[in-house]
Amino acid sequence: MKDFKNYYIIPSPPEEVYQALTFAPTIQLWTGEPAEMSTEPGSEFSLWEGSIVGKNLEFEEGKKIVQEWYFGDQAEPSIVTIKLHPHKQGTSAELRHTNIPGEDYENMVEGWNEAYFGALIDFYTGE
Repeated sequence: MKDFKNYYIIPSPPEEVYQALTFAPTIQLWTGEPAEMSTEPGSEFSLWEGSIVGKNLEFEEGKKIVQEWYFGDQAEPSIVTIKLHPHKQGTSAELRHTNIPGEDYENMVEGWNEAYFGALIDFYTGE
């Protein structure tokens, strides 16, 4: 199992970034894919037509999202924590993803950098 931690600068305030990560219609705008999402702890979510599925664990509006991502029959859960901090250019998003299966690690890192945060940054910069 591997862990991944990174920071992303998103040119929008933390409240808007939080909304973009937790409100299904907004997720659909920047991903171009159907999304199932709720800010109810214990609810399940699905992104990118089921490519990413898991359970929502904790929310702190405008500041923090904690989710369990499913990777088959793992003994230890894979936990994603996103913390949003105000930044002079908008938001600094602190990502920590723990217990990523070794065989999925490179794809996961690429997905975070390009499809997830990369697409979100492009959405706000109009690219």
